Amino acid sequence: MTVLPDDGVSEPDVFPHATREQWQALVAGVLRKSGREVSGEEAEQALSTELAGGLTVHPLYTADDTSPDPGLPGFAPYVRGSRPLGGWDVRQRHRSPQAAAANEAVLADLENGVTSVWLAVGGAGLPVTGLGQALAGVYLDLAPIVLEAGAETGAAAEELLSLFEREGVDAGQARGNLGADPLGLAARTGAAPGYDDAVALAARTAERYPHLRALTVDALPYHEAGASAAQELGASLATGVAYLRTLTAAGLDADTACGQLEFRYAATADQFLTIAKLRAARRTWARVTEVAGALAAGGQRQHAVTSTVMMTRRDPYVNMLRTTLACLGAGVGGADAVTVLPFDEALGLPDAFARRIARNTSTILLEESHLGRVADPAGGSWYVERLTDELAHSAWEFFQELEAAGGQEKALSSGLAGERIAATWQARKRALATRREPVTGVSEFPHLAERPVVREPDPAQAAPGAADTPSQDLPQGRARALPQVRRDEAYEQLRARSDAHLASTGERPRVFLAALGPPSVHTGRVSFAANLFQAGGVEPVHDPVTVDAGSVAAAFAASGAELACLCSSDALYAEQAEPVLAALRSAGARWIGLAGKPAAGPGADAHLFLGCDAVAVLTSVLDRAGVAA
Repeated sequence: MTVLPDDGVSEPDVFPHATREQWQALVAGVLRKSGREVSGEEAEQALSTELAGGLTVHPLYTADDTSPDPGLPGFAPYVRGSRPLGGWDVRQRHRSPQAAAANEAVLADLENGVTSVWLAVGGAGLPVTGLGQALAGVYLDLAPIVLEAGAETGAAAEELLSLFEREGVDAGQARGNLGADPLGLAARTGAAPGYDDAVALAARTAERYPHLRALTVDALPYHEAGASAAQELGASLATGVAYLRTLTAAGLDADTACGQLEFRYAATADQFLTIAKLRAARRTWARVTEVAGALAAGGQRQHAVTSTVMMTRRDPYVNMLRTTLACLGAGVGGADAVTVLPFDEALGLPDAFARRIARNTSTILLEESHLGRVADPAGGSWYVERLTDELAHSAWEFFQELEAAGGQEKALSSGLAGERIAATWQARKRALATRREPVTGVSEFPHLAERPVVREPDPAQAAPGAADTPSQDLPQGRARALPQVRRDEAYEQLRARSDAHLASTGERPRVFLAALGPPSVHTGRVSFAANLFQAGGVEPVHDPVTVDAGSVAAAFAASGAELACLCSSDALYAEQAEPVLAALRSAGARWIGLAGKPAAGPGADAHLFLGCDAVAVLTSVLDRAGVAA
């Protein structure tokens, strides 16, 4: 027993120094019990996680995992934040096409914790002429206004600037962003980018409005097309560089041009990757501004938005957990402004309750968890610092590839950017289909009897469509529009088929779970199979609890199902699977699955196991059940 000295400080050699090799040996011992014979570095690699973009998260980080000096908060290279203190602007997005409804929601948000307003204007959003009514009663010298107007940016910006004048807002008090983003618009719509409005607005705001920015470098179109974190950052760097070149060519100096840009990034439920992404974004942009001779203006202004890709339409209340993690990552990562999208964002126009939960997410993290009182709370973590460094290098490589292709505009019009992002998304789709990347409430723990959450339709939610046009067929100067993807899309299509079948027939497709042996033997695989089938909208029937070759035909007929799945141990499959399969086929089963790997038992139409292609299996099941596609 070690006794502490009188000064309360423990002896320096009380605990012997543990080596990495000792830790690896302990890991190898645990893995050996599960049948994996590995040793040394192989044991450590077995616990590593591959991320999109070639990044790897290791199970152990130590002081040996070096990374460059991140500097101090508020100073170059701005890894630890563009400001010396923490905290963020709580920015709520509004996209109602009705000016009166938008005004009611805006005022409610500002009265209850929101500190700036983000308005979708033009197109299917708020009409430009309704901007004044939507902002009636708003103290424009206190609440920053951020516009997102797409092709109508010039008209929307002019309307807002005129509103400032009509309301007597001092030019020095006007804050926000006019939202010009020609390359972002090109990425979303395929429209040829035009820079005239952006240049004119930047010159005007630089001359008269010291706290108003004209341009947004929006990386969301790339994230929403399925880009990795590195690709999202690389595309934002290429876009930012394109805007710097355009503004300096128009006569603005590099420092002023940098001051006209605000960068918008996605924040996901992978909080550590979000933290590292925002830190890496500031570091790489600081390098760009250093080369441009404007390092003093290199503190990147960041607006983080919770990801739409991760939002689900089924069991949407789980989205509250996802957005909380994303907000935490954005705040800890040093974002200047954070938008938490309402949990019902994917279902239509959010209601008052959803907006309240969204704004309160930031409020709780700021006022109760006190995240805003600490600058860069993740700084110094070996894991976060190393991940930041690796992500910065990976992003820089993609940025260089885009620059080598002629810059972001040419990378979009040639299809290069879209092809690279599509390849990343295809790999992720495979992980989602095999449930290596689980989606709670969708591919895992689905609830077929849940009551749907219904919202007022959003006119802006429409399938892009233009992304399927081959680049060689595009008109001269046109970009290639990027698609918008969601993690739940494959399972949502399956569930939609089941819903339509329910509406037309009064019942969902059913599968009879033929469980062999006692519950202690089959319960694990019954639960696994039931979970998988419900992810595709197929209702499992497990009654009676146990069957055999003599009783399975009658039980199957009583279930009302046309499909069946055997569930038991490999040992019982060897004894009973063949006669049970024969009895089910004689009873009219149109499809028979088996819970277990192919080696577990022959004769089934499909095998359900951890890592199988669940989407392919469920598609086959619905097809065989006669459910219309």
